[in-house]
Amino acid sequence: MINASGIGVYLRGILPYVLQSKNDFFLLGKSLQLQPFTSYTNVYVIECDIKPFSIRELFFFPLQIRKKINSSCLFFTPFINIPSCIKIPVITTIHDLAFYDITGLTSSIGLIIRKWFFHRAYRISNKIFTVSHFSKSRIEYHFGSKKPVIVTYSAIQQIFIDYRKNAKNIAKNNTIVFTGNIKKHKGLDCLLNAFIAAREQGFYHKLVIIGEKDKFRSSDINILKTIESIKSQSNDNIIEFTGFISNDKLMEYISRASLLIQPSFYEGFGLPPLEAMILGTQALISDIPVFREIYDGFPVIFFKPGDPEDLKEKMLDILKQDSNKKISLPEQLESKYTFQKCSSVILSNLNT
Repeated sequence: MINASGIGVYLRGILPYVLQSKNDFFLLGKSLQLQPFTSYTNVYVIECDIKPFSIRELFFFPLQIRKKINSSCLFFTPFINIPSCIKIPVITTIHDLAFYDITGLTSSIGLIIRKWFFHRAYRISNKIFTVSHFSKSRIEYHFGSKKPVIVTYSAIQQIFIDYRKNAKNIAKNNTIVFTGNIKKHKGLDCLLNAFIAAREQGFYHKLVIIGEKDKFRSSDINILKTIESIKSQSNDNIIEFTGFISNDKLMEYISRASLLIQPSFYEGFGLPPLEAMILGTQALISDIPVFREIYDGFPVIFFKPGDPEDLKEKMLDILKQDSNKKISLPEQLESKYTFQKCSSVILSNLNT
């Protein structure tokens, strides 16, 4: 899962630090994708192209790979997929329980399957990592408190810090950005309603949705209709879908934006506001428990979750003040969430 979206970021972030320990490691995956880590003398790559959550992973995992895994002291997975017949202690990572807490994210059958995987992972695991105390509370609510749940906060990727250093003079433009997948709990419908209301009051900024339009599910048709309605009422291209973009392009969009809006109803951690502030862009975010936990003390602005009117007013107030203003984080905030800190917590629990 090294190239998966959020899980891939987490995995790529912790590996350089975890692999510096005195432990020896088997990494399961494709050699080409794991090439950045093959230079470590304590790393051995096990070639494995089995799809996560597949029938083969669950019931027909290759015997030779299983033998190598079971010759180790511990199996660690960055998510909830665990191959069959693992006989050594297991540590699992549960990033959030959105499918439990938010209705309508998948079909009834899809929900049953996902719940089965989550319950299986909890049952098999000796310990569980998660990315916030909010997520820890939801894990214990749904599964109980028999297993240790350890918080390992997610973190900012080094590429964002490097990009900011190398692009100091990048100019702001009249855009606001939304980034993330297009699921119900991300609150895009609230943002669109606020955007419509703001346009009626002379709001001239463009909305850039950093995500793939083609991945809208049938239940999101109303959101698509709203977007098409907004576009048809204007001669300008006031809403843009970027589709899949590279990290460099993502960072350029965020750096140039006047504002990043994260209207989520639910998150396990929620990285985009942190990424925005690292790149000098103001973040306007919904006032939900996990954002209060993660962003307490940061120069973010909160709005009432699911309230387009409050979002519109906050959005207009920010942009009327100075749409070209850049955020500058104090050193203690910039270094609050690092993969080095995250990895130290992970290592301390791998070794006990």
